[in-house]
Amino acid sequence: MSEHAGVDAEALVARFAQMFAALAQNVERVVRGKREKVELALVCLLAEGHLLVEDVPGVGKTTLARAVSASVEAKWARIQFTPDLLPSDITGVSIFNQGTGAFEFHPGPIFANLVVADEINRGSPKTQSALLEVMEERRVTVEGTPHPVPRPFQVIATQNPVDMDGTYPLPEAQLDRFLMRITMGYPDHQAEVALLAGAPTGAALDQMPPVMGREDVSRMIEFAQRLHVAPPLHDYIVRLVAATRGHPDLRLGASPRASLALLRAARARAAAAGRAFVVPEDVKALAVPVLAHRLVVTPEAELRGRGGADVVGEVLANTPTPQAAGV
Repeated sequence: MSEHAGVDAEALVARFAQMFAALAQNVERVVRGKREKVELALVCLLAEGHLLVEDVPGVGKTTLARAVSASVEAKWARIQFTPDLLPSDITGVSIFNQGTGAFEFHPGPIFANLVVADEINRGSPKTQSALLEVMEERRVTVEGTPHPVPRPFQVIATQNPVDMDGTYPLPEAQLDRFLMRITMGYPDHQAEVALLAGAPTGAALDQMPPVMGREDVSRMIEFAQRLHVAPPLHDYIVRLVAATRGHPDLRLGASPRASLALLRAARARAAAAGRAFVVPEDVKALAVPVLAHRLVVTPEAELRGRGGADVVGEVLANTPTPQAAGV
């Protein structure tokens, strides 16, 4: 942000906020009554992170993922995870071309800007592991040859609760690669009545017009990551994350990747709010969706009904908020 100052910076951040609002409004044409979840999903997109949407069937997980994809004029693909899905069904395969006498790589659906991984935890652990490299390094290695995926690149995955039949728990290494996890929850009374009545719940997904292109998203991502973050906020984020590592209710705390993820998401949220700087409230609002899914609670804490979100809430309450996070 150093090259933008005064009126120019204000105009740029106002434009960012305007485009963010247009994206949110478009998604809400089909995802009604979930403004907070929609905004979190878009913050994740503009932080160039991967999103995990978890909840029971029928509450709109896939609809949210597809609506975000449909709102951006970019290449997108959907992968339906099933127990018999193979890693090569995701990444692609090398096929021998008899005409040229050489193997040719045929890319799989992962080579898209926005990838909807539907019911990801119905895939086997071997298939889930196929996503580890591409989610972190933005490339796929097949037979020793790396193949980069296009940018921007985001995986929007949906999953059912792990205690449901036919599901496999995602490994910790894969959970850590998701910048954010959100739950949809049931719609409120008014939104569900409107759904039943066929009132303006928005256009069908296949009729949704994109409101911006791939290059627009790339510019927004680049702009957000240049937003000013004062040193006290860097310290605050590290203290929050470090507090999880020695917490008595946890077997596994948050990694340094979590610190970076929280910073990226806070910048995107600040820009969406029309600010050219991050404030402590940005960090607090995102701490649970960014950190909770990365934590592994002890069996004793689990028996007491404690979860990752409870620990993050406790850490937030016990960590002093910076008072002079200068802008």
